[in-house]
Amino acid sequence: MNDAPLHLALIGDYNPDVIAHQAIPVALQQAARVLNLSVNAQWLDTDTITSTASLHGFDGFWCVPASPYRDIDGALRAIRFAREQRRPFLGTCGGFQHAVLEYARNVLGWADAEHGELAPDARRAVITPLSCALVEASDAIRLAPYTRIAEAYGSLDIHEGYHCRYGMNPEFAHALLEGELIASGHDTAGDLRAMELLNHPFFVATLFQPERAALKGTTPPLALALLKACQEACA
Repeated sequence: MNDAPLHLALIGDYNPDVIAHQAIPVALQQAARVLNLSVNAQWLDTDTITSTASLHGFDGFWCVPASPYRDIDGALRAIRFAREQRRPFLGTCGGFQHAVLEYARNVLGWADAEHGELAPDARRAVITPLSCALVEASDAIRLAPYTRIAEAYGSLDIHEGYHCRYGMNPEFAHALLEGELIASGHDTAGDLRAMELLNHPFFVATLFQPERAALKGTTPPLALALLKACQEACA
């Protein structure tokens, strides 16, 4: 086992009743064993992320499900840090939603961009309710070739589970996805389910919850990919 442990920040407000929160530490330990690594994962409650000073010591970031978060600004601060400092980042479910919001505000300059769960009447709600809520649902997903996520799975066709009610607002999808933020996975209806940033070592976000596979004994490919990216960044 490599001597120096990786330090990973879990952005979100820990709740032991949330299935994804149960699964993520298991997923990381499974991936660490496969890669012969030691990983220290630390939960960062969003209302404790008041500056970037506490973020510099982390090799990577995972923005976790179960939003709305207690402090949306804390979550966005950590996501922005990972994006700008080129630290490996994975966002799942709520992490996907807030990665979209962070990009809209800080890259596209949409200061009025909002999350529709918190501001349903906002003129520029970039996250809005899904046409069909994906609560304890599963579906096939088609991945875009030559993307980080496709590389992680080693396949273009996957099947994953969800516990999600919100996604990217189709009204703003074209503007959001015409630059470095790209669509990298769609479901059987053609709806966006995964995205990633170009020109970043590893910045992937999914509306589905790949971590859930860990509770069934399967090491999630994206947990492996996240740790690999952290390992490469530290080399």
